[in-house]
Amino acid sequence: MSALLAVSPVLVPLLTAAACVALARRPRLQAGMSLAGAIAWLACALLLVRAVGGGEVLVTRFGDWPAPFAIEFRIDPAGALLIAASALLAVLALAVPARGGGTGMHSPLRHPLVHGLLAGVGGAYATGDLFNLYVWYEVMLISALGLIVLGGRAQHLEAGFKYLTLNLFGTILVLLAIAGLYGLTGQLNLAALVQALGERGDDPLARALLALLMVSLLIKAGGLPFFFWLPAAYPVLPPAMLALFSALATKVGVFALLRVSAGLPAELAETFLPWLGWLAVAGMVVGVLGAAYHYDTRRILAFHSVSQIGYMLLAVALGGTMGLAAALFFILHHMLVKSSLFLLGGMMARSGAGFDLRRSGGLLAARPMLAVLFALSAASLVGIPPLSGFWAKLLVVRESFALGQFAWGAAALAVGGLTLYSMVKIWIEAFWKPAPETTNEVAPGPPRALPAGAWLASATLAGLTLAVGLAPQPLIDYLQLAAGAMLAPGAELPR
Repeated sequence: MSALLAVSPVLVPLLTAAACVALARRPRLQAGMSLAGAIAWLACALLLVRAVGGGEVLVTRFGDWPAPFAIEFRIDPAGALLIAASALLAVLALAVPARGGGTGMHSPLRHPLVHGLLAGVGGAYATGDLFNLYVWYEVMLISALGLIVLGGRAQHLEAGFKYLTLNLFGTILVLLAIAGLYGLTGQLNLAALVQALGERGDDPLARALLALLMVSLLIKAGGLPFFFWLPAAYPVLPPAMLALFSALATKVGVFALLRVSAGLPAELAETFLPWLGWLAVAGMVVGVLGAAYHYDTRRILAFHSVSQIGYMLLAVALGGTMGLAAALFFILHHMLVKSSLFLLGGMMARSGAGFDLRRSGGLLAARPMLAVLFALSAASLVGIPPLSGFWAKLLVVRESFALGQFAWGAAALAVGGLTLYSMVKIWIEAFWKPAPETTNEVAPGPPRALPAGAWLASATLAGLTLAVGLAPQPLIDYLQLAAGAMLAPGAELPR
């Protein structure tokens, strides 16, 4: 039974994708099956969290091969919680009804591609094998590319080309790193591989291959200087898919970097983690400046994702139990808040004049509840207490100062100030200023109704970021336990 539970992160989405293909000519049944599959995935993920909540690791090895040669699924407390968060966001995103005929939302391929993406995410969080991490990355890549180009317009194809080009470059680097590391150590199991690299100490080839692996994972994470696909791809996705995509696409790369760095011996960590920290700081600054420059809501939020990825990578670079726990907390916070903001951005666009803030206004009077939800999510992104973003940034800044990395901590605080500027810009332009006057060419009309599913999803996510902010300690305790399990793997549960 535990073996079946261990493979559920990929088995449930793959079965759901197959069922959605079979129902391609019956769109309502397909949508219902898709949502039911996401709910089933969430139920399995919650069982996984319960199974490993005490710090244990659920391990399943396929076939009769012994460790470390078997293909292995290794689900620790961190991976289980991230699978659960991904499943919750999938349920909420799929609960939003399809809108927009030019975005591919009504295509029979949408639901199979979504569940293909979920299978890739689940496999990447669950695998304990470097080559299979690459395999699940490629499942994600194919599915994500399909979702990006599904609209079929020029901007979709251009965004898909940018996404594909950079991620194929990352794929080549991953394969080169895997081949080199396997040839050098004879290992593909992540735990055994990191141990073998530590035994080689100052071997320059080992260090070069490890650097190649970390660069390839940085590309997958959307970190500086490999983030250019992100602001190009995000604006072409419909809001519900964008909310899901933003929560999943880059987090797997950050988590893989976290898993690799967690096992590094001290001499290798001292070599690689400082440059990761400085790249993270640069990404934070570049991302927030890009957000301050733009007036398209989707691009502002996309550049903020670049900046927030910098915070996550900075926490990874800090290392240790508290650094890894801070990284995991920030990942979860960002999944909730950024998904909420992209959904709210779509609702704002539907209520006003689109995504261009310069043509918006008057939403505070027209949609007061929308204003409340946006204010909660935006304040959390900035890091205002008592919301989840405050604790996420506090953990990163406090650990930076505790380790003597004062420049990193100061940069994190300064970027928070610039984040406040761009969120206030959205508030003033969309909510506070009067609605733009209509011209003769544009006839006024009643505000368009917003789907109940979008309200439910946005309110749920805003409520979760408030709940985490008001009572953060249980989550922090769990993530410290999860970080400890990654640094010193605990007892393994039976197959």
